[in-house]
Amino acid sequence: MAKYQPPYTITPAILDSVANISELLGRYSASQYSSSTPRLRRNNRIRTIQASLAIEHNTLSVEQVTAILEGKRVLGQPKEILEVQNAFKAYDLMPTLDPANAEDLLQVHAVLMKGLTDQAGCWRNKGVGIYRDEQLVHMPPPPSQVARLIAELFAWIEDTGVHPLIGSCIFHYEFEFIHPFTDGNGRMGRFWQTLILSKWREPMAFLPVETIIRDQQNAYYQALRQADTASDSTPFIAFILKAIEQALNETLMSEPTHFSDQVIRQVSDQVKNLLLLLLTDPEEPFKVQGMMEKLGLKHRPTFRKNYLKPALDQGLIIMTNPDSPNSPRQSYQLSTEGLFLAGKVSSKN
Repeated sequence: MAKYQPPYTITPAILDSVANISELLGRYSASQYSSSTPRLRRNNRIRTIQASLAIEHNTLSVEQVTAILEGKRVLGQPKEILEVQNAFKAYDLMPTLDPANAEDLLQVHAVLMKGLTDQAGCWRNKGVGIYRDEQLVHMPPPPSQVARLIAELFAWIEDTGVHPLIGSCIFHYEFEFIHPFTDGNGRMGRFWQTLILSKWREPMAFLPVETIIRDQQNAYYQALRQADTASDSTPFIAFILKAIEQALNETLMSEPTHFSDQVIRQVSDQVKNLLLLLLTDPEEPFKVQGMMEKLGLKHRPTFRKNYLKPALDQGLIIMTNPDSPNSPRQSYQLSTEGLFLAGKVSSKN
């Protein structure tokens, strides 16, 4: 029996995109967006989840999604809040998942769609049609074929020798074509492509490609339709690779570039030591007494004058409670720029 082989063509444009992405990914992996910056990873994960759900008509903003992650109360539709909570739980599973294991796929779907559909974690058991503006644009295979087609697709992604950038796009398209679930196929397809890419290069787990897709939804759906019409995933591969390339460019452009060696030298040794201290646990705010103890300091006025105030004035650290600067419960943590500068200082030490 012949092995399943999804139809696609590797065009010169696709090869150019792969080359461009590989070059950008080298810079991305070496930058402060790497695994050494938990807060930036978290921020990108928040953007990914908000954008992926927005594509599915969830109206919550990045700020609201952030608040949900922090356990704060958010005014919004319970269904939309549950979608966000489920998504965070699903993405937390990513390091433990095997991209060639269909049982893992069902596990993620069960988490992602818990409380949203009565068939969470189950293949669909009925025929469905995909509509855009009340027009039928795709009729997926019958439910009796889903398990077989998914098994063939997973066997292909496990054994294929095609470049992971291209293979992940092919998987994404074929998954959407099969449409194996009654609900949640779009977010699952995007999640699984990210999973495949994260096993190839770990930083890809935190690249917010979904923000580009959200902003180009019409082009995204058009690429799916073109691939359907041609019975060939090539148009979809080309679109997704361009989205990855754009996401890398935008992420790298957002990195502060003004921290030259001269600027680093102008920051006092006291402030550098404070930044390095906060870098030891960038997710955990520090109180004044705790910082002083770790720095071996006993005179609070000296600490405030030589360490705390200069770092605040330069925007390198932020208060967790800025509306009450003199609160006894006030704590401090690195700002985004402080995080970058601390990383650069650390790499030079």
